[in-house]
Amino acid sequence: MDMEKRLQSLREELRERNLDAYIVTGTDPHQSEYVAPRWRTRAFLSGFTGSAGTVIITLDKALLWVDSRYFIQAAEEISGTEYVLMKLETEGTPDPWKWLKRNMAEGSTVGVDGSSISIALFSDLSSLLKEGGITLAATGDLLDPLWEGRPEVPCTPCCSMPADTSGESAASKVGRIRDFLRSNGLRWTFIASIDDIAWLTNLRADDIPCNPVFVSYAFISLSKAVLFADSRRLDRQLLKSVQAVFDLLPYEDAAQDLPKLAKGPGYYSPDKVSQVFSKALSGKRNVTGRDITTDMKTCKNEAELRGMRLAHIYDAAAYVSFLARLDMNGEYDEIAVSAALEAERKKIPSYLGPSFNPISGYREHGAMCHYSATPETSSRVHGHGLLVLDTGSQFEFGTTDITRTLLFGDEATEDEKRDYTLVLKGHLALSRQRFIKGTRGVQLDVLAKQFLWQNGESFYHGTGHGVGCRLNVHEGPLRISSALIDVPLRPGMVTSDEPGLYKEGRYGIRIENLLAVREDMKTEFGEFYSFEVLTLVPYEKRLIDAELLTDEEKSQINAYHKRIYSELHELVDPDVLRWLGEATSPL
Repeated sequence: MDMEKRLQSLREELRERNLDAYIVTGTDPHQSEYVAPRWRTRAFLSGFTGSAGTVIITLDKALLWVDSRYFIQAAEEISGTEYVLMKLETEGTPDPWKWLKRNMAEGSTVGVDGSSISIALFSDLSSLLKEGGITLAATGDLLDPLWEGRPEVPCTPCCSMPADTSGESAASKVGRIRDFLRSNGLRWTFIASIDDIAWLTNLRADDIPCNPVFVSYAFISLSKAVLFADSRRLDRQLLKSVQAVFDLLPYEDAAQDLPKLAKGPGYYSPDKVSQVFSKALSGKRNVTGRDITTDMKTCKNEAELRGMRLAHIYDAAAYVSFLARLDMNGEYDEIAVSAALEAERKKIPSYLGPSFNPISGYREHGAMCHYSATPETSSRVHGHGLLVLDTGSQFEFGTTDITRTLLFGDEATEDEKRDYTLVLKGHLALSRQRFIKGTRGVQLDVLAKQFLWQNGESFYHGTGHGVGCRLNVHEGPLRISSALIDVPLRPGMVTSDEPGLYKEGRYGIRIENLLAVREDMKTEFGEFYSFEVLTLVPYEKRLIDAELLTDEEKSQINAYHKRIYSELHELVDPDVLRWLGEATSPL
């Protein structure tokens, strides 16, 4: 069924149900950023394949909202359809909720799948639309009857994280949750966030590509721990281990069983639990907030940090082997470049796969910060140009995420060197900063942007996001950005450091390392933290304009490159070692 027929069939369904519009959030019943094929509803209905965006279908309009990461990609993917692209945070463009309030007539009813919208968003949107006399209705999934051959709910096999990698047993984590409940006068918590549940249970699976999670719900009370998950994904030994801590109930029974379990005051995250659970969680004495487990898992323990460090050493060995063997005057396409890196990573026995789909953007494609090459769009990489290569790995013991901007062909232009060096200066400034306990990411964000701002330039994606340990490459609640997120940085947190610069139609530049927050010093003024750099891949020295660097910055780069050589020289082949020596030589 093509796009036009899908929209026509959906509108017929809306008329039958007396609905005037339908919202497609593009998420799953767990409010995940990346979703399994079954819940790629936004792509099914619009053709837009990005990880964030909102679709609204009325009886005569089709609209797609995306943020600046996806302006170019979305325009290309919906080209030739009736969809209108709505660019978030641009002048004159209301967000989708304000658009509904302004454009739907009084007395209208707007539908949304109750499993694909959080309790918090449903409540806020209901209140907003009510001001305009508009009703928001939680429906079933109206796309299901239209979706021929729709993928099933995933059920990939689970495996367990060994104790020397997880650093804490599932029973201990359940005990810590119960301590929190007792200290706050609560009796239970309900968890819908699947990366939190993977961390809690020390289980991993492959329900979502690149995200080692499994669809499930968890309920923890002072006396009971329940895991709602498909038992078929557990072998006999693992089933026995899980049942030593959790009662295992069918995944699809969560909605009907929760009212019987959730007695007395409890705790849940209205941003993660979907609207279908709202009645079961409507007790007046319930407390809401960020999941207890989210704050627990964001601070890695010593075993997890050891695993993250080891993952970055192995990943770096593969990465420098790839760089050493890449012919910068050869001829590739964008997919072939990322495939060459993947081939090196696959040589590592503990490598499990990518932590996200690679971003390999040459020349003007590099200016699309979340560009994803396809066989149809993959550009020829030949001659002179910059390539933004953003990739990551899942290892048995940790997760990586790295971006390097590579120079192909002739010597870099003055503009390319200048722009790369300005981005690099911000990247370095953030990573070397010492900061006082209680500092939020928003307070550090300007460090990465300062040199671009001084030249009338900037970037509009986040500077840093949290990263899980053999978990999701995007992990909350930590973020370094201009957003006012009230989450202080704490030891054990892992964040990216990834400033960039994007010049549409010409090239993009991004440089990304992962950093771990660590204790640094105590003075009469308080406790101070700093960052440990985990990523160990050289910068592109041919793109650095040393005249724009201070002595401190030169020393920082040289020390970093010296450390890289020390960590990797025994792990790479002789031909790679010669390249590594040159790549890490002093500026």
